[in-house]
Amino acid sequence: MLKRALHPGRWADLPERGTPVTLRLIHWIAVGIGRGTARLLLYPITLYFLISAHPARRMSYQYLKRVRARPVHWWHVFSHIHCFAATILDRVYLLRGEFQHFDVTLHQKEILHRQVESGQGCILLGSHLGSFEVLRALGVTQQDFPLKVLMDIAHNENITRFLDALNQEIASTVIAPDRSDTLLKVKESLDAGFLIGMLGDRTTSDGKTVRCQFFDAPATFPAGPILLASIMHCPVILFFGLYRGGNRYEIYFERLSEDVILNRDRRAEDMQRWTQRYVDRLEHYTRLAPYNWFNFYPFWDE
Repeated sequence: MLKRALHPGRWADLPERGTPVTLRLIHWIAVGIGRGTARLLLYPITLYFLISAHPARRMSYQYLKRVRARPVHWWHVFSHIHCFAATILDRVYLLRGEFQHFDVTLHQKEILHRQVESGQGCILLGSHLGSFEVLRALGVTQQDFPLKVLMDIAHNENITRFLDALNQEIASTVIAPDRSDTLLKVKESLDAGFLIGMLGDRTTSDGKTVRCQFFDAPATFPAGPILLASIMHCPVILFFGLYRGGNRYEIYFERLSEDVILNRDRRAEDMQRWTQRYVDRLEHYTRLAPYNWFNFYPFWDE
């Protein structure tokens, strides 16, 4: 059962670790004690997970060994888990709109601004590298750009409910996938000029997939984002929200395409080519911030 649960594309089967009591405690610590003290508490929390979360620890070790191409020690895994914990803590403040805690740098933000000014919606394609929440919170609470998010809320239901309670306005921007009216809602949102945020690095058990080369080895990625872009005939902008330690975040934007076209005669080849372009940029930013990779399950097909 463990192998099945940890198989790529089965990440949603992993057990949810956040209980309502634990999440309320995190909220109390974050808000009641303050970010400085809360960050100190991340060290024993990280140590606890380093000791107790055996599958995540093993996957972190294997991932870091691949990315670093050098020996990996326990303190590297500790740093990896600590980075993840720091971004989870910061989500509390980000969703509460408390940006005074953070120094956020936006690179090539003119790409996003020009898209918003055009009045045409687009797909804003990210990943589980770094923090999606820093961009999501900026868009909604600061009203920098109109944003909706295509997000599966069934997995990690406790965490989703907890975070939604922190900011109902942000929670209301979610479009649930795999529903009868999903495509209609996406089309209406794009026509209204919204950016549709989605993450392109985790497959689902019932979704179409594409095999790409990622760090010199085959890995499976979802075909959904490219398929959606081709159906909607809308631009695709990539974003990567990297956590740089302390209170610093950097958000990078890149334009992937003005219009994704999948030729009927070579549909599979075009799908693979477009997805590989996304994966190549994901690899680039993962190299810039390797501890920001938050897919703690067997990712490669080897």
